[in-house]
Amino acid sequence: MSGKRDIWSSRTAFILASIGSAVGLGNVWRFPYIAYKYGGGAFLIPFFVCIFVAGIPLLILEFYLGQSSQQGAPGAWKKIGKNWEILGWFAIFIGFVIVSYYAVIMGWAFGYLGKSLSLNSITSFETFFYKDFLNLSPSITQLGGIRLVILFGLLLTWISMVLIVFKGTKSVGKVVMITVPLPFLILILFVIRGAALPGASQGLKYFLTPDFNALLRVETWLAAFGQVFYSFSIGFGVMIAYASFKKRDSDITNNAFITGITDGFTAYLAGFAVFSALGFLAMSKGVPVPEVVSSGPGLAFAVFPEIITRLPFAPFFFILFFIMLLTLGIDSAFSLVEAFITGLSEKLKLAKYFIIYGTAILGFLLGIIYTTEAGLYWLDAVDYFCNNYGLVIVVIIEAIVIGWIPKASRARAFINERSEIKIGLWWDITIKFVIPITLIVLIILNTKNLLTDGYEGYPARVLMIAGPSMLLFGLIFSIIMKGLDSGISKRETVIITMSAAFILFSIFYLFFDQQINGFFKMYSPVIMGIFGFLVLSGGLVICFKKMAKGRIND
Repeated sequence: MSGKRDIWSSRTAFILASIGSAVGLGNVWRFPYIAYKYGGGAFLIPFFVCIFVAGIPLLILEFYLGQSSQQGAPGAWKKIGKNWEILGWFAIFIGFVIVSYYAVIMGWAFGYLGKSLSLNSITSFETFFYKDFLNLSPSITQLGGIRLVILFGLLLTWISMVLIVFKGTKSVGKVVMITVPLPFLILILFVIRGAALPGASQGLKYFLTPDFNALLRVETWLAAFGQVFYSFSIGFGVMIAYASFKKRDSDITNNAFITGITDGFTAYLAGFAVFSALGFLAMSKGVPVPEVVSSGPGLAFAVFPEIITRLPFAPFFFILFFIMLLTLGIDSAFSLVEAFITGLSEKLKLAKYFIIYGTAILGFLLGIIYTTEAGLYWLDAVDYFCNNYGLVIVVIIEAIVIGWIPKASRARAFINERSEIKIGLWWDITIKFVIPITLIVLIILNTKNLLTDGYEGYPARVLMIAGPSMLLFGLIFSIIMKGLDSGISKRETVIITMSAAFILFSIFYLFFDQQINGFFKMYSPVIMGIFGFLVLSGGLVICFKKMAKGRIND
């Protein structure tokens, strides 16, 4: 990046930007369902425990990386060791893939806002969302046509993000002063309004009634860990980039605690709004609450709009709800874009406006597949692999490298020297042991389930494109970007060649499935899993080898 490096105008701007990135749609449409599924009120115990033993320690780690290096994710990792720059590029690549479909969800919200004055014409929002709005195709392999209303919403989203990030921290700092407090205020309004609805108490009963037996089940703690991990914007390079725009002697731990606790509180608050409304819907339909419980896009775009239309002043609450979704989502979305732009600006030394426009055009083009009639399926499949593999791999390596190579104690000394809240040996233990071990268990369980049950019934040839091929392309991109100024080693050339061969095979398999013989077709999911695991685990092997030899920069 040419010229003087951007600096946040105030500590408040940085904290609000970090909160805006962490608090997103998952707080509203994922946490309430997870809490209901894993013990109700009792789930709050593992959830807040995991915030303090995983979420906040990882925030501290990423704030440390950005602030100490004064660089975005690739540059920060390069200062740890030249080959670790690959990890930084891979992290922001995953974030960019995520924003390519996250922007489409924002486009849905723009499309729904256009329907706010014609709610009476919609008899069933479930039918409207899946049939009229998305025109959902029968399967993921039948793309169908592009939905123009969604394409236009996608364009509006990217225009909004370009305007927000165009002047860096100066414009972002001003925007978050509005987009972070506003959804909180709207959410509180929905909590108050929801509590007054008939049947609200029954819905809240399902959300809050504790099942303490759930605390004895491993899956409950893994679910809590996963919820914290996925909702903190960790592993994208976002928090590293944001922290790099702070002065090097700024506080670290206090900011991390504020960001983490606010994220957890927002998720908890959203549970009240969601389940009070679900209780009202269940009573209106004369069915038990579990029959209307939902999560994900279906909750936001099918179930909740139906609830709102049953309220007095429905258009007003309808507009408020989708403004809340847009402001929750836009902060997370443009933070991912900012992380990507920061990395490219520092590496390529091009004019920032050129990189911003190029990033927006590329992101818009990548998002077009999600605007097709099969877009929801592709969004679901790519999201599954980005979150359950891409980000998990990044954070496992991140924790191992910082915990064991430069040593966590060295990072802790830097952090404590600048922070009001001092961290002790507990932080070293979480970074070196708790976080990597828990995430390795998660990735093993996910892989076991994927290989035995598949995912959502999608064909293996599609999963190969949405999963391993996408991740391997990210690896190729990361190695090439790292090699622009330091060259590409023989080992990296082999990795690129193997990855490219797998991607080409996946493309062939996708389009010429019928020409593949029965034997290979039968065992292709196993081959996919083994091959992908071998290549993607290469980074971990290198980590452990360098740990053993004490080598950092070769």
